[in-house]
Amino acid sequence: MRTSSAALDSPPSGIWLPIFAGLCASLVGIGLARFAYTPLIPSLIEAHWFSAGDVVYLGAANLVGYLIGALLGRPMARRLTHKNALRLMMLAVTAAFFACAFPLSVTWYFAWRLLSGIAGGAIMVLVAATVLPHVPAARRGLASGAIFLGIGLGIAGSGTIVPPLLSLGLEATWLGLGVLSLVLTGLSWFGWPQDLPHVAAAKHSTPEDTTPRAVYLLFAQYAFMAAGLVPAMVFLVDYVTRGLKAGAHVGALVWVMYGVGAIIGPVSYGFLADHLGARRSIRLVLVVQAVALGLLAISQTFLALALLAVLIGSFPPGIVPLALARVHELVPNHHRQQVAWSRATVSFATFQAVAGFAYSALFNASGGHHALLFLISAGAIVIAFLFDYIPRIAVSDTKA
Repeated sequence: MRTSSAALDSPPSGIWLPIFAGLCASLVGIGLARFAYTPLIPSLIEAHWFSAGDVVYLGAANLVGYLIGALLGRPMARRLTHKNALRLMMLAVTAAFFACAFPLSVTWYFAWRLLSGIAGGAIMVLVAATVLPHVPAARRGLASGAIFLGIGLGIAGSGTIVPPLLSLGLEATWLGLGVLSLVLTGLSWFGWPQDLPHVAAAKHSTPEDTTPRAVYLLFAQYAFMAAGLVPAMVFLVDYVTRGLKAGAHVGALVWVMYGVGAIIGPVSYGFLADHLGARRSIRLVLVVQAVALGLLAISQTFLALALLAVLIGSFPPGIVPLALARVHELVPNHHRQQVAWSRATVSFATFQAVAGFAYSALFNASGGHHALLFLISAGAIVIAFLFDYIPRIAVSDTKA
C-alpha cells in the first residue's frame, strides 16, 4: 500500500514522463494510425494502388480493428501488464506502417489496417488507466488532456508530414510514417509506470448492480458521437480534393486546419468541463458539431471549409477527455471507472465500425455523394444530444 500511496502522491516532476509516454501512444495508435490514412486516400486512388471502393473499405478496416482492440485491451493487459501491452501495440502499429508500403493485395492491406486499428483500440482503453493512477488527483484533468493531445498532434502531423512525403511517392510515405512511429515508440519505451497493486482489485464486485442509469445513456451518446464523426474523419480530404475539385493542395490545407482543431480540442474541451461540468459541456459541443457538419455539406469556399474544419477537427480528440470526465462524475470508484470507460470505448468503437462500413457502402451506392454523408452525420450528433434529455422525460412520465 505504501507503494500505491507514494505513486499517487508523487511530485509533479515525476509524472511527466508517463504522461509523455501516453501522449506518444495516442499519437501513434490513433493520431497517425487512423488519421494519416485520410490525406492518403486521393493518392491511393490516383496511383491505382486500389479502386476508390476498396480504398474506402480499407479505411473502415481500421475502425473494425479499433472495436476488437477495445474488447481485447483489458484482458491483454492482465496477461502482459499494462506497460508491456502498450509497448506491443505501438510496435504493431509501426509494423503496419512498414507493411503498407507494399500493396501486395487488398487482403494484405486489409489485414494490416485491421491490426493497426486493434492496436489503437487497445491503447485507448489502456493508456489513461495506466497513467492516471500515478497522477495526483488535482492534476488528472490536465494529464488526461495532455495524453489525448497526442491524437490531435497526430492529425496535425499527418497533414503537414504526409504531403511532403507524397512528393517522394506512396511507398516512401508509408515508410516515413513507420520510421516516425518507431522513433516515438522508442522515446516512450521506458516512460511507462509499473502497474499498481490495487488495479486488479474489486474482483467480486458487480458494477451492473450499482451503475447509474446515466452511465448507460452516456454509452449511447458516445456511440452516436462516434457515428457522427466518421464522415469528416474519413472523407474530408477527398471531399475537398475530388468532390469540390479544389485539388490535393487545398485538400491538404483543409486537413491541416482539421489538425489545428484537433490540437485545440482536448485542452479547450477540458477547460469547458472544468468550468461548466462535463454534462453541460457535452451538450454545448454537440450543438456546435451538428451545426458545423450541416454547414460543411453546403460550403465550398476555402475560408468556410477551413473554419469548419477547425471546429469539426476539435471533436474526435476533444470528446475523449470530456467523456472520461463524465464517467468520473457519474462513477466514484476507480475500478468501476475503468470498467465504465472500457465499456464506453467499446460502444464508441462498435458504432464507429458499423458507421464506417455503412458510410462506405452509401458513398459507393450514391456515386460519391459527400454532402449526404455529412448531413447524416449531423443527424447522428442531434440524436446524441437528445439522449441527454431522456432522464428528464422519464421523470416527467413517472410523475404523470
